[in-house]
Amino acid sequence: MKGTTIRTGSACYLTALGLVNALGRGKAEVAARLFAGDTSGLVLEEGWLPQRAARVGAVASELPRVPSAWAHDDSRNHRLLLAALEEIRVEVDAAIDRYGRDRIGVILGTSTSGIAEGEKAVEYRATHGAWPDGYHYRQQEIGRVAPFLAEYLGLHGPALTVSTACTASGRALASARNFLAAGLCDAVIVGGVDSLCRLTVGGFTALESTSDALMNPMSRNRRGINVGEGAALFVVSRDAPEGVAIALMGIGESSDAHHISAPDPTASGAIAAMRQALADAHTTPIEVAYVNLHATATPKNDEMESRAMAEVFSGGVACSGTKPLTGHTLGAAAATELAFCWLSLNDQWNPQRRVPPHRWDFERDPALPALRLAGDDDRLPARTLQRVMSNSFAFGGSNISVILGVAS
Repeated sequence: MKGTTIRTGSACYLTALGLVNALGRGKAEVAARLFAGDTSGLVLEEGWLPQRAARVGAVASELPRVPSAWAHDDSRNHRLLLAALEEIRVEVDAAIDRYGRDRIGVILGTSTSGIAEGEKAVEYRATHGAWPDGYHYRQQEIGRVAPFLAEYLGLHGPALTVSTACTASGRALASARNFLAAGLCDAVIVGGVDSLCRLTVGGFTALESTSDALMNPMSRNRRGINVGEGAALFVVSRDAPEGVAIALMGIGESSDAHHISAPDPTASGAIAAMRQALADAHTTPIEVAYVNLHATATPKNDEMESRAMAEVFSGGVACSGTKPLTGHTLGAAAATELAFCWLSLNDQWNPQRRVPPHRWDFERDPALPALRLAGDDDRLPARTLQRVMSNSFAFGGSNISVILGVAS
């Protein structure tokens, strides 16, 4: 039934998930490798840096082609996006039939868009004096991601791209909830996508924020990130699905604006975001069963986040950083790691009720508060009052914390 009624309130449900990243393509493959703590997707590859290899989390599976009608939008970024869409196309089509094309929005986060195609085009032009056939600036336009997907699906609701670095797809979810609460949409396709390119790998390397070895979050030996790529898409609606429903319980956002690239060492912004999410969810820290950490394995970020966690969760909570399994997927990271929380809560994909294990060298940094880093044997507690949180912190002091829970 197509509706235009404006409804108040903030409750909404994440009813479908499609994803692709270095762990694999689709919920089944990603979940199996996620809960096994499989880091094999992060490999040393040539071509990303001028004189040495870089460790990256590349997607290995074949990706769908962008149809010729959208040739000016053809990029690896959009192919990753279509790969995630394929997994939820049935649910998307059902939402279109139920609500109508005017009542479905698209809100996506990204950092790179199709910059890799721009890099290749500039290199070609430097050699040949002309742009290569098939290149169009639209391929690399940051704001193009959401309008492309809306046009591809024939949707006429709001289409918005968010680009706030590593919080982008988390803030996309916050915007989606606002659109639903305001009655602008009845459903929103929300998530994030980012693809590997030399600009980001080289840029983070120039900042001395990358590591040739596997990421080692919260360790005294941490040296930096491995850049990754991927896409994660949810269908978000105010209407609860049949059976077990995974609900968006709370969101906390803050901006400490301490520094363009370094986090506020007092952790004030991170603490504010987590506490706001808890208040929004009407939840106490003791009711949170697991936290997916931002955990970039950079010296300053891990120091800040560990202090924030110790302050908010003074009684301890199982937590882990999952970027050693995927690489840091930048604008897609918040949605990707929220997808891991979604999988953790879903009995179909996680029948043993495991939490994603923390992969590191087990050498604690004595300068940091000791966190309860999850191991292979950690499990979620009973379903009652179960909540999980995901943190994302970005350049410029952008912070977001999201809480999911089982609603029935």
